[in-house]
Amino acid sequence: MVLPTPWTLSKITVSLFRFPVVATATDAALLQPQPLDSAELTQLDAYWRAANHLAVGMIYLRGNPLLREALRPEHVKNRLLGHWGSSPGQFFIWTHANRLIRTYNLNCLYLSGPGHGAPGVLGPCYLDGSYSEVFPHISQDEEGLEQFFKQFSFPGRIGSHCTPETPGSIHEGGELGYVLSHACGSVFDNPELIAVACVGDGEAETGPLATSWHINKFLNPVRDGAVLPVLHLNGYKIANPTILSRIGTEELCSLLRGYGWTPYLVEGS
Repeated sequence: MVLPTPWTLSKITVSLFRFPVVATATDAALLQPQPLDSAELTQLDAYWRAANHLAVGMIYLRGNPLLREALRPEHVKNRLLGHWGSSPGQFFIWTHANRLIRTYNLNCLYLSGPGHGAPGVLGPCYLDGSYSEVFPHISQDEEGLEQFFKQFSFPGRIGSHCTPETPGSIHEGGELGYVLSHACGSVFDNPELIAVACVGDGEAETGPLATSWHINKFLNPVRDGAVLPVLHLNGYKIANPTILSRIGTEELCSLLRGYGWTPYLVEGS
């Protein structure tokens, strides 16, 4: 569970990802389309590509962090950990949340549920400078970037989940199935708080998460905040395809409506 830092970024066209967004009625006003100028779109595109590069670097690289030279075997890690599939989607969700935070001055939490999905959170922490503030030796230059990549998922360094070393982290993501429970707990008696909870593909098939879709029955719209789950269907879990990404859109939406949520599909290529 990570506190996001506001950025000056905005909307983006999703590429090769499918994110059914489920929201409570209290979030409806925040989901209205907002016109964005070309400068904002350019900023977001540049940011999103940079964040994706950081995710690739953390998972695969131990040298040549800016790809200034042709890749050689010694630049690539011998053992790979961390899921690329969740990273671009988490960047997408994170940047949208931060645009809304800035636009509406919101009190908002981002909760990361996907297992081994730390690149999708660590990337923004490094880009906004908060990681280097906490760990000055991971500087925002080529040398610091190389250290940032090398330390990821390495013994004695940082894990492929959102470990306690992650700036702002108050829970280690990757203990699959609890993201909606924690989202609900965070907004109890917190009427001004919005919890944006990213639900991973594989996580959605765990018993705790499948049960947590009923969480809306326990929220009081008068005294509690709002929970906005985002079901991130990139199509795969650790070893095979996921069920919710293979069923039809009508069946998926019917399932979510049955749980009491209103689904919004965000997809494209």
